[in-house]
Amino acid sequence: IGNLGNDPETIHFDNGDKITKFSLATSESWKDKHSGEKKKATEWHHIIAHRHFADNAQLYLKKGSLVYIEGKTKHRQYQADGATKYITEVYVSEMKFLSPVEKP
Repeated sequence: IGNLGNDPETIHFDNGDKITKFSLATSESWKDKHSGEKKKATEWHHIIAHRHFADNAQLYLKKGSLVYIEGKTKHRQYQADGATKYITEVYVSEMKFLSPVEKP
C-alpha cells in the first residue's frame, strides 16, 4: 500500500500492447528505542501494469493516489552512460484503489 509519486505513464507498442508505469512510495514509521524520537523511512518502487491494469491505472490513478498493489518482482539490468544499472520492478497482478477515484 502506497502513494503514487507521479502520474502514470502509458507506453504503446507497435504490436498493440501497452504498459502503464508509475512510482509508488511506501513508508513505515517507528519510535527510536534510544532517543524516543519518531522516525520514518520511505521506499520507492517501480510499478509496471499490463492489460486491464494498465488501462485502469491510466484512467483512475494520479500523483498522490493511495493504492494497493500486489505482484511479482523482476530484476533487470541495463546500460546507461557506460555503466551497468540495476532495477527492480513490480509487475501488477492485483490492484485496488484506496483513494476516491474520479470517473473519466
